[in-house]
Amino acid sequence: MGVGFWLRPSRQGSEWPFLSTGKIMKQSVCLYFKVHQPFQLKAYTQSHVGIDHYYIDDATDEATINKISDECYLPANSIISSNIHKTKGRFKLSYSISGTTLELLLKYRPDVIDSFKGLVNTGSVEILAETYYNSLSFLHSKKEFENQIEKHSQLVQKIFAFDPKVFRNTELIYNNSLAQYIYKLGYKGILCEGIERILKARTANKIYAAPNTGELALLLRNSRLSDDVAFRFDDKTWNEHPLTADKFTDRIHSHPETDQVINLFMDYETFGIHKKRETGIFDFLNALPHAILTSENFQFSTASGAIEQYYPYDLYDVPLTISWEDKAEACCIWCENAKQNNTVKKIYSLEKFIRNSSNEQLIEDWRKLQTGDYIFYMAEHKGRKHLNFVTPEDAYEHYKNIVTDLEINLIKEQLKKNRLDFIPLTHNVY
Repeated sequence: MGVGFWLRPSRQGSEWPFLSTGKIMKQSVCLYFKVHQPFQLKAYTQSHVGIDHYYIDDATDEATINKISDECYLPANSIISSNIHKTKGRFKLSYSISGTTLELLLKYRPDVIDSFKGLVNTGSVEILAETYYNSLSFLHSKKEFENQIEKHSQLVQKIFAFDPKVFRNTELIYNNSLAQYIYKLGYKGILCEGIERILKARTANKIYAAPNTGELALLLRNSRLSDDVAFRFDDKTWNEHPLTADKFTDRIHSHPETDQVINLFMDYETFGIHKKRETGIFDFLNALPHAILTSENFQFSTASGAIEQYYPYDLYDVPLTISWEDKAEACCIWCENAKQNNTVKKIYSLEKFIRNSSNEQLIEDWRKLQTGDYIFYMAEHKGRKHLNFVTPEDAYEHYKNIVTDLEINLIKEQLKKNRLDFIPLTHNVY
């Protein structure tokens, strides 16, 4: 379909110079980091059910957030802040920080909150919208999905005085239906995975549009370049090892000038946690901004900045759900086994009780338990593991026990409410 199929009313004619004059605009590198930490669930056996209604391991939470703050967030933020100032604001990037992470930082590491606020205040850093609990709610409850987005945006506004304009769903879960839903909520764009079987020989390095979504723009993750840093950086068997900023920049600069934006999306924990300091990962991060900006044809853009600058190239039509965990056409979004599928169905089946509940603690517990990480821990493959659970079976059993306790409490509350609703009034009211 190509350029020209989707004109924004406010940006026709000369406001799109590369359309009207043939001039090639600068190419952008759009760097995005996912910043997420779930609450750590305690080891919760059947003996706890009906007795212990507190599910979070506070000591593990504190130890975990301290470790990540000291080994990742603070040193990486310092490097980014330094580069923003050294480049006089030309280094730009975006963060997606979950509500659970912000809660943990507010409780245990307010210094890290201040560090992120300092980055946002430079004007070179954008905060993205997302589900508060890094949940799978879009796939199971649109009402809860919208509630979590609103709750997250309110917290971001409160902490950073920033109103998110671009949306990132959990693990880049995406389909056409999501795009239409997010468009109706008023967002400018969505981040999603650039998948070859959907692109069909087209490049991921363009702005795309979703069917029937007006001006909503799609930023597609360049999976090869992103994963070179996030996964292969310290792989000594990889033919590109060691990956230096100069070598990586040469590959970016070699892109054809018709490419609009190269989207590098990865976990922030790549720096210092997944890839330890001794691998040279911080040196790479520190050198990358200057290296990319050595070419006058390249710039850095935030997610919304890229959307504002470039015209959408074509439709990215995704009728079936995808994510950055995509494995095949019938991508199951983490739910690889019966335990995971049954668990997801169970937690969302409690929504009917939640909607009738006035107990804020029960509602909050239910929402925390939607965190997608807990489902991921049940996957039967190597990957992230819960700090308190050794095997996927452990993760399933402890989570199942917690949900059982929560359901019992919800049923008790409903029964009590029903009894009170039907207590007959006597004539001797006074």
